[in-house]
Amino acid sequence: MNQSPLAVVHPEAKIGENVTIDPFAVIEKDVVIGDNCHIYSHAVILDGARIGNNCSIFPGAVIAGVPQDLKFKGEQTTAEVGNNTTIRECVTINRGTASKGKTVVGNDCLIMAYSHIAHDCVLKDHIIIGNASQIAGEVEIDDFAIVSGGSLVHQFTRISKHVMVQGGSRIGKDIPPYTLIGRDPIVYCGINIVGLRRRGFTNQQVFLIQDIYRTLYTRGLNNTEALKAIETEYEPSEERDLILNFIKTSERGIVRGSIDE
Repeated sequence: MNQSPLAVVHPEAKIGENVTIDPFAVIEKDVVIGDNCHIYSHAVILDGARIGNNCSIFPGAVIAGVPQDLKFKGEQTTAEVGNNTTIRECVTINRGTASKGKTVVGNDCLIMAYSHIAHDCVLKDHIIIGNASQIAGEVEIDDFAIVSGGSLVHQFTRISKHVMVQGGSRIGKDIPPYTLIGRDPIVYCGINIVGLRRRGFTNQQVFLIQDIYRTLYTRGLNNTEALKAIETEYEPSEERDLILNFIKTSERGIVRGSIDE
């Protein structure tokens, strides 16, 4: 471990191998940090933080702060960060509450500067959160989603896989998989073709996803009718089933279609 004598590290904190801790970083007692991490100056890692391998925590970031939830009564909870994840300047990630017991940011994520991830959120893998985005409590964000800078995500909202959200968006409805979301107020603007192609989706998969969303948003059907049509008109597939299951389990309802369509 390469620890500056000017850093404040509790002797009972569990620090992995080849970890660099810069001057004026603070690491409290109930903290676990994996191997090959870099904790920059003025980063604050509080009780309950669990950080994986190969992570970078930049200056001013605060991991495992007490939840900003008046129902929190001091219970033992955690804030967990997976492997190969980068937490940029002044990001705040709060601990969980009794609701879920933990806040989770997964593997291979990039959380850009000044973003906030509130209590009991679950962010999966390969997620990008843009600068100054604010993620409220108990939000769920699935793999490969990108929430662009300055976005506001309402509590309990779900954002599915391979979604791209325009910067400055206000998100209060669930965002179904593979979609491109934008405008004000936000609407479905198409599918995330660029992201899907970058991740190896075939033309056949892309055309199927496009066609399913045409059924959902442009045929004049309500959601119940659209779901029935999708089930009967398309063969089972990973893409079809992910879309169907996400919409069926949405409690907040999904984002609406564009009035231009």
